[in-house]
Amino acid sequence: MSQGPGAEKTASDGLETLQRRLGHEFNDPALIGRALTHTSVDAGGPSASYERLEFLGDRVLGLVVAEMLLKAFPEAAEGELAPRFNALVRRETVADVSRNIGVGPHLRLGIGEHQTGGRNKMAILADVGESLIAAIYLDGGLEAAVGFIRRQWGPILDRQIELPRDAKTDLQEWSQARGLGLPEYRETGRTGPDHDPVFTLDVQVSGLAPATGSGSSKRDAEQAAAGALLVREQAHADNEPDEPKDG
Repeated sequence: MSQGPGAEKTASDGLETLQRRLGHEFNDPALIGRALTHTSVDAGGPSASYERLEFLGDRVLGLVVAEMLLKAFPEAAEGELAPRFNALVRRETVADVSRNIGVGPHLRLGIGEHQTGGRNKMAILADVGESLIAAIYLDGGLEAAVGFIRRQWGPILDRQIELPRDAKTDLQEWSQARGLGLPEYRETGRTGPDHDPVFTLDVQVSGLAPATGSGSSKRDAEQAAAGALLVREQAHADNEPDEPKDG
């Protein structure tokens, strides 16, 4: 697909501001250009888009965040570190960092992604967040990547006072406390292109109607479904009339 209106922001157009926000001035401008180029731009295959950089950036982010957690929680066991880690590296968190930096206007998108709001899509912003980490790593070395991640993820970690919980964990504890057993999840659909899929899943708890959730990954869809069921059942419980008191 050729570039359309969404590709008007080139790698050299206004990227000085973005580099200041990243805290890294690129020696190789082609790297930041590639990190901002979506696969919908017909620019010469996977090596010309952020796809391969995203693969590397994910690993660099995981390494640095793991080290940050070990230093921040020196007495924590693996069972506490794992959910904290997952909350920090999950796609929604990476996308939020990309939004805060102001990545969206600088993305190079094909006409289809531009017309469907690609600059604001969580999946694309998450991918680009990881690709920018890789670009910084390749351009400035591990020290530069560590500096960027600490600046952006450090405040998020500082706010992580309570151990992160998720809807799946809450639903499992809720259902087991009521003797309903474990929730069961079932994929019911998948739409969208391979690079930006949307999964739909149902969650079933014994004796209750199923609830449905959607997301850009199966995990996100499961979380959405679990949250929907909890909200529905808690609202139902709140609306039940109080039992009459004796006497």
